[in-house]
Amino acid sequence: MSIADLLLMDLHTAEKTKQKNMDIIKALLKELAAEFNTTKKFLALVPVDKFDWAPHEKSMKMKSLASHIAELPSWVSLALTTDGLDFAAAPYEEKHIETTDDLLKLLEESYAGGKAELEKANEELLSEKWILRNGDQILADYTKYETIRHSFSQTAHHRAQLGVYFRLLNIPVPGSYGPSADDQNF
Repeated sequence: MSIADLLLMDLHTAEKTKQKNMDIIKALLKELAAEFNTTKKFLALVPVDKFDWAPHEKSMKMKSLASHIAELPSWVSLALTTDGLDFAAAPYEEKHIETTDDLLKLLEESYAGGKAELEKANEELLSEKWILRNGDQILADYTKYETIRHSFSQTAHHRAQLGVYFRLLNIPVPGSYGPSADDQNF
């Protein structure tokens, strides 16, 4: 095999690797968009008059739960633009929300920021470390990719909690990954 053949093989392998890496980014973008669209259906139904309602004393108030859900797409940009988050240095502060429109605006801003950063990302960046901590306590030791996936899982988890709130308040529950008892659209 000639040196030219080896160089062509290396270029071909590099191109295939680059394509594979871009496929990961495309898959994450597709999933982010799907989660955004489903989440938007849920947040549009959050009633302002129930913002202070919770199904149990240990449960979050509906407003806090909904605003947290609306913020979760911003964890994509947080993962890609930082090396971690330390709650001891930057305590969580809930966003100021007064209306359902405020919730939807927060969701759209979070999504736009996450999407923009993900569109600029590459696999090398996705492989870098990202640490969630509270002072000296390590809460999560992830790659940036794992942090993004975790934010998607958190979205599904908390959106399901919101669905329970809706059910208990007789608010029709939208379908997520398929139909619900109230929404037969797939």
